[in-house]
Amino acid sequence: MIPAVKFQKVSRHFGTVRAVDAVDLEIEPGEFFAMLGPSGSGKTTCLRLIAGFEQPTAGHIEIFGETAEGVPPYRRNVNTVFQDYALFPHLNVADNVAYGQMIRGVGKAERLRDAEAALEMVKLPGYGARKPGQLSGGQRQRVALARALVNKPKVLLLDEPLGALDLKLREQMQEELKVLQKALGITFVFVTHDQGEALSMADRIAVFNEGRIMQTGTPEDIYRRPKTRFVADFVGSSNVLPPDITRRLGGPAEWASLRPEDIHLGSDTGHEAQVSATSFLGSATRVTLDVAGEKINVLLPSGTPVPQQGESVRFAWSDDALHLMGTEA
Repeated sequence: MIPAVKFQKVSRHFGTVRAVDAVDLEIEPGEFFAMLGPSGSGKTTCLRLIAGFEQPTAGHIEIFGETAEGVPPYRRNVNTVFQDYALFPHLNVADNVAYGQMIRGVGKAERLRDAEAALEMVKLPGYGARKPGQLSGGQRQRVALARALVNKPKVLLLDEPLGALDLKLREQMQEELKVLQKALGITFVFVTHDQGEALSMADRIAVFNEGRIMQTGTPEDIYRRPKTRFVADFVGSSNVLPPDITRRLGGPAEWASLRPEDIHLGSDTGHEAQVSATSFLGSATRVTLDVAGEKINVLLPSGTPVPQQGESVRFAWSDDALHLMGTEA
């Protein structure tokens, strides 16, 4: 199967800054693919390389088997949804959605018909006559999505599209985007710095840091089997244990990842530690343990008895919860 997007040793340099550094990547047709990483990690630059807003310094890019270098954005079968919506305030919603088709010379009746169909797709039927200023943030995001979808792109690029929304609306839009993507079968490439967003939405995730991909895999792979200390720490805020602590806890002298929710406290078994802090988080309480100077976080479900600061406790975990990452991870 021809990949929807393929990077071969792709780099993008800005002077001495290596924004993208020899990245290899394949995204499958119909996949919901997330590019996850902190600010400046290279994920947005990769998205712009796919869109054609940037050209690679080195390497080769293909979109459905066709060379992308040198091809202008308007000739690529991709569309982009931006975080700031990028809507024209003086145009009504229907004309905003139909703008790309107008540029391409599509007749007014056809483009307005297509615009209404796209608005119905994003659950905004009948909103065509309104101006963007009359809409909520979530509604403006839907309009931006409809504008991108009306041209029937093979690849839809989403650059932190939910970042400006409040938490409840963001969670609602996450679910709606997943449902829409599955219904349309379009390849979605989604850039985010929000680990929870990537884990809940994507079929696969590429974790970026300093212009390189640290790991690519399913959400479960990334979360449960991180390959490096960076991935373990960035995705899910794991306990990243240095080799001497792993050995003290009965494992080999390797770096290890131990998820806070996989640890349980007990009075008779396990390893001894002292409680250094507790934090109520709503659905859980975080208990921070001190083990030979190393801080280890434990998540206790709501309703579980919480030990007091300074108390000595014992902790343990299931056999497969300690994930080893090697001596140089």
